[in-house]
Amino acid sequence: MKTSFDILPALNKRMAEMGFTTPTEIQVHAWKNLIEKHQDYVGQAHTGSGKTIAYGVPLLQRIDPNDKDIQAVVLVPTRELVNQTSKTLFKLSKHLPKMYIESILGGEDIDDQAYRLKRTTHLIVATPGRLLELMKLKAVNLRRVKTIVMDEADELYAKGFMKEIDKILNMTNDFHKKWLFSATIHGELNTWIRTTLNKEAPKTVVATKEVINPRIEHQYLECQKEDKSMLLLEFLSSMKKARGIIFCRTKGDVEFLTRFLKEQTFKVCEIYGEMGMRDREKTLRMFHQGAFQFIVASDVAARGIDFEDLTFVVHYQLPDDPDYYTHRSGRTARAGKRGISISFVEPVERKKLRFIQDLLKIDFIQL
Repeated sequence: MKTSFDILPALNKRMAEMGFTTPTEIQVHAWKNLIEKHQDYVGQAHTGSGKTIAYGVPLLQRIDPNDKDIQAVVLVPTRELVNQTSKTLFKLSKHLPKMYIESILGGEDIDDQAYRLKRTTHLIVATPGRLLELMKLKAVNLRRVKTIVMDEADELYAKGFMKEIDKILNMTNDFHKKWLFSATIHGELNTWIRTTLNKEAPKTVVATKEVINPRIEHQYLECQKEDKSMLLLEFLSSMKKARGIIFCRTKGDVEFLTRFLKEQTFKVCEIYGEMGMRDREKTLRMFHQGAFQFIVASDVAARGIDFEDLTFVVHYQLPDDPDYYTHRSGRTARAGKRGISISFVEPVERKKLRFIQDLLKIDFIQL
């Protein structure tokens, strides 16, 4: 691959063998910020943009094969991603001095994993829950770790892994750097980033190429903040028996709106980022079984969770990240059906609505 970055010849040779000739936009920005300088970093780019190679190159360059301690950790949200990421990093390291990459995931025998980690291990790719279990068993020691990567961070947040990640970070040294990569970054995740990563951490945002489902009708209603709840009642009542999801920006807003709708005798449940995995799965299972008509949710439910037969999506508050408008709206009009995406827009949000309209090429209908 031809670049102006100081990439090891062994990695350049391997990328050429793997068919990479020109770096993607996220790779250019990541290498610019991470190859020469070791620092916290946030990279936002759509799925398929080459994020694994973007962090894989600087990550592998920083590993000292003569140091037998664990030097890097990559945290991902699913078992499938553990295997996929491990394979990509292993392939990328082919011409480098021998380094040992270990996959750690739930569903495998934990004693066997603990035994494997007694061997020299330079880099771990893991799901947060299983890694934390092994750390508590003293089978993993991250005292010498240099870098912790959080890949698919929006999915890590959506699956409720941030508490585990916080514990993992607290059990490492104070000198490691955090690299966070994600397809989207919503308000709750933004708050976590601001409180966890260095405030001076550079951030790259590569515009996504999401396509809006043409079977969704996009509506908006301009209203004052204090009128929203009553207007929402009118809308939900007009939907009769139709099922839908109502999006808010924060946990507090979700809890407030859920209480309000329950007082109006609606069958409603809630889901937000700080819910435990078991509670979230139970709530979703009950919704799928028809125990609730509506879900009030923060943006953690916008990606990675499928809802069947949703007639509408309500944006009670517009998302902070315009990409999340796409993910929210995409919960309706599934399997060839039509759906409604309606936004309750305060006067101060007019500019944000216009930005979403221009960016995503949406024709909004004003009610």
